[in-house]
Amino acid sequence: MRKLFAIVAMLDLCASAVAAQIDRVEPLSWWTGMKTPLQLMINGEGVGSFDRVRVEGGKGLKIKAVHTADSPNYLFVDVEVSAKAKPGTYTLVLGNGSEELRYPYKIEARSAGSAQRGSFTTADLIYLIVPDRFANGDPSNDSTPDTAEKAQRESPMGRHGGDIQGIIDHLDYIADLGATALWSTPLLGSDNPRGSYHGYACTDYYHIDPRYGSNELYREMVQKAHAKGIKVILDVVTNHSSTSHWWMKDLPFKDWVHVKDPYVNTNHTFSLGMDPNASKADIEIMEEGWFVRGMPDMNLDNPFMLKYFQQWAVWWIEYSGLDGFRVDTYFYNEKVPMSQWCAAVRAEYPMFNIVGECWSANPDMIAYWQADNPNNDGFNSNLPSIMDFPLRDAIDNALTPPRPAPEGVPAARGRRGGPDISAVYNALGHDFIYHDLSHMLLFLSNHDTARIGDVFGEDVGRMKIALTLLATLRGIPQLFYGDEMMFTTGNPRRDDGRLRMDFPGGWSGDAVDLFTPEGRLAAASDSTWAHAAELHDYARTLFRWRKGATAVQNGRTLHFIPQNNTYAYFRYDDEQTVFVFINNSETEATLPWTRCGEITSSLGEGRNVLTGEPCRPDDGTAVPAKSALVIDFRK
Repeated sequence: MRKLFAIVAMLDLCASAVAAQIDRVEPLSWWTGMKTPLQLMINGEGVGSFDRVRVEGGKGLKIKAVHTADSPNYLFVDVEVSAKAKPGTYTLVLGNGSEELRYPYKIEARSAGSAQRGSFTTADLIYLIVPDRFANGDPSNDSTPDTAEKAQRESPMGRHGGDIQGIIDHLDYIADLGATALWSTPLLGSDNPRGSYHGYACTDYYHIDPRYGSNELYREMVQKAHAKGIKVILDVVTNHSSTSHWWMKDLPFKDWVHVKDPYVNTNHTFSLGMDPNASKADIEIMEEGWFVRGMPDMNLDNPFMLKYFQQWAVWWIEYSGLDGFRVDTYFYNEKVPMSQWCAAVRAEYPMFNIVGECWSANPDMIAYWQADNPNNDGFNSNLPSIMDFPLRDAIDNALTPPRPAPEGVPAARGRRGGPDISAVYNALGHDFIYHDLSHMLLFLSNHDTARIGDVFGEDVGRMKIALTLLATLRGIPQLFYGDEMMFTTGNPRRDDGRLRMDFPGGWSGDAVDLFTPEGRLAAASDSTWAHAAELHDYARTLFRWRKGATAVQNGRTLHFIPQNNTYAYFRYDDEQTVFVFINNSETEATLPWTRCGEITSSLGEGRNVLTGEPCRPDDGTAVPAKSALVIDFRK
């Protein structure tokens, strides 16, 4: 009988040993010389019982603590990596007193100067792309056996096949346009059954979606972009993941995500983050309600969750050589943990820029979220940069054609009437609210707004005015791909799948190729692209000039009250003065040169930026309707 019990016990032990396994360890690797503490998340069947952890393979790595989770299939292990640790592959050994699990873990040498890396600034022009819609460089990965949604290019909401190789293939186009930074909407794993092309519902934080390529190819893209003078910005989402994420089948902790029964959607009320009168109930719904049913809301109040996201951010910077982050839906996060997230990234990389999406039309409500803003409640977000939605809205209002007025009522100018450039002047009048104007992202549109070509009624003149404003106003300019050629959908309202359109020429067999000068000229006979070459060259001239315009990048602004739908402003520093005159009216206008005498009296001959010709403006200088004049004066 004793022998029988011994055999049964042995069989049980063998079954346990076979069942227990390590499926994944994240972060995937680490480096010597990092300030960020390393906490490994180890996942696998039954690993929670293997809570005796050691490291083999060399000196320099020390287990500081082992934490079990609510699920028996996770361990969180604090590892101290000594500055003297030698790069190489170590072995994590997990034991439970009778059995051991082993897992190789790589420690690499940190690149020289990594911590002091620069980032995107006002000297840059950021080019925003949706990778699935930009260019298909590798048709073989359009559909993959390990992902649910297959390519369906004919569907506006389907996957179209754009990928990282397509981006690499067209880096020269981006650089030639004058862009010096590339922001791509998310490229990480998004294995969702439908609508996966946009990438904002992540299913794997440590791997590039295989339909875009691989981690190695992404790192290669960053290196090749740097070689062409292009910085790379990664779009990250800390507020939510996807219901298809692998951990949703077995959460490490019960409060890893916010779970409400019955389901609760966020209330989308942005003011709750700083409203001193807000109820706790409303704030809780804002922070803990789900963005949509398919996007679980992450609980950053869980310290293991917060640490996971902090390390994930640092890992991608160090692994791929990134230059910046854009954070989606920033103020939906719990604000204090999110400020700690920003602080952790900046502690590792002090000059690293992060821009957050704080979508509000109110200047005071976006100013609150910028790092070091003197908020009454003492809150500091540690978020260096904010997106300037109020100024974007103002430019939109200033250039949108009038909506049809009821019969017998004259059309008005303004938000619901016709174009009125005063909207831009008034928006800039709120600059006193902002803590740091050099860390504000200036943009005309992005992947979440209607195409400006549609909004501006396909008006070439007003498109040129918009591009001029983008190139010359304060802040960090960002251009949405295709706006340099007036991409349109025919719908002035937001239509996600269609506004995130394919870039013609990015797919083999495309009838039109707008990536090349020859293709743009050939497309001029097509009414859809009749002005593509003209607008592209206009934008290219402005953005390439801007690269050397210190007054525009870092100078001060002096502007004058608009008159008759015209607007005069100056950007200036000790070496350069740039004069910009916007004629947003339907008739020719002359410059108010004498009226601007407090700055123009000392200016001599300048150069017309758009024509290259010398220019000595005066009160008689004429500017055609719906156009802009930009003059560069150097001392």
